[in-house]
Amino acid sequence: MEIKVIAGDITKQPVDAIIVNLFEGTERPTGATAAVDQALEGAISRLIAQREAKGKKGEVTIVHTMGKIEPLRVALAGMGKQAELTLDTIRGAMGEACRALRKTGAKRVATIVHGAGMGGIEPEEAAIAITEGSILGLYTFKRHKSKIENETEIEELTLVEREASKIRSLERGVARGKVLTDATALTRDLVNEPANYMTPTDMTNIAKKVAEENNIEIEVLEREHMSELGMNALLGVAKGSTQPPKFIILRYWGNRENPKKLGLVGKGITFDSGGISLKPAEGMGEMKGDMAGGASVIATLGAVAKLRLKINVVGLVPATENLPSGSAQKPGDVVVALNKKTIEVENTDAEGRLILADALAYGRKLGLSAMVDVATLTGAIRIALGTHCTGAFTNNQDLVDKVVRSGEKAGEKIWQMPLFEEYKEQIKSEVADIKNTGGRFAGSITGALFLAEFSEDTPWVHLDIAGTSTSTSEKGYTVKGATGVPTRTLINLALALTEEGAKQ
Repeated sequence: MEIKVIAGDITKQPVDAIIVNLFEGTERPTGATAAVDQALEGAISRLIAQREAKGKKGEVTIVHTMGKIEPLRVALAGMGKQAELTLDTIRGAMGEACRALRKTGAKRVATIVHGAGMGGIEPEEAAIAITEGSILGLYTFKRHKSKIENETEIEELTLVEREASKIRSLERGVARGKVLTDATALTRDLVNEPANYMTPTDMTNIAKKVAEENNIEIEVLEREHMSELGMNALLGVAKGSTQPPKFIILRYWGNRENPKKLGLVGKGITFDSGGISLKPAEGMGEMKGDMAGGASVIATLGAVAKLRLKINVVGLVPATENLPSGSAQKPGDVVVALNKKTIEVENTDAEGRLILADALAYGRKLGLSAMVDVATLTGAIRIALGTHCTGAFTNNQDLVDKVVRSGEKAGEKIWQMPLFEEYKEQIKSEVADIKNTGGRFAGSITGALFLAEFSEDTPWVHLDIAGTSTSTSEKGYTVKGATGVPTRTLINLALALTEEGAKQ
């Protein structure tokens, strides 16, 4: 979808539909909505009076203009209470409105700049949110459908602003919004792919393409090199599959004079059967998405390069399948990780932490100044936080605060979880230094404590996205399937660290 910005009057746009807004509790329209209402001879006011349009979040009311203005339709997007307006409200309203208009067959749509100037929201920020909400709300994954339903796609969205002085800032917002949405859409695409189309080799090829298009250095470690390095925790997981494991290393150099390097580490289990500790058949197909963390890291590196940020970022993605076979790793096996720690594999379905152990240890070997790992690590985090919030674990409060703020800016909720020493008792092993499961209780915490053994004293944040990487429902700019979480959070983190470096 092409997005452009113009100066003009929203009522005079030759488009199939325009999007204006309505706040909950409003008795009569204001601003641009009032201008549209006046041109429609009070049609919107009558809908408000009759309580057909209430302005609640998620509500979209379609009004036919009957030739009274040039646009054929008006989509009245509910924004909730004006005092509670946020960038995420704007994103959600645009997602709902664009999907509603797609159903009408609209191809060309125009919108006012929702929220600009309200509650401290700058025009550029509003334009970013409008871009994110519209593109992500319209996202579909239909690559493997032999017959596509006869549904018209919106081809053009125009942001219409009365004040010409704001056009440049709006254009900057649209440009940045497109980088954010392109990266998120890439993450969604990778996670939505069936596992037979997204093997470790396929994932590597995507990473190579991203690197080539964005002048990013890429190195891929094969099984032999991993063995030489001592990545036996990763290789143990890979033993059950005929697909060769890959260790993807992406390097973006935005400021070679700065020795600091941010490390982003993503779990890349392209299919997780549980291994010998086999998962139940019901729902196992969802395990094609167990590489969501790795997908978000690859997409983030591409976005950081497109934005030309003055920061150094290294992406590490250990990629393999976890399958049962005659050669597969067994419960009770002991493996030696890259940092020489021995691990008792109590459950082969706790494989993500094994491959991340070697990845985090490798990150320390590279001298990364900080590391953020992203993983669909535990079902326990879904029990603790449900599907609306990512769990964060850390050994560095300053770093996790930056991550949480970056998530808030993206509309991706993150909640910090504890890492108390007492929980370590659960992952003590009788036969090795550590075991890979800590029992039923506090599963997300013991999983994070396991990873902490390999991040050691490097500032580190672990994001458990098992509850937030996919969605079973459609709401706002979230669609069914992969969400793309936490790609925009990671990009915002890189932006924040770049700004912090510039100030210093």
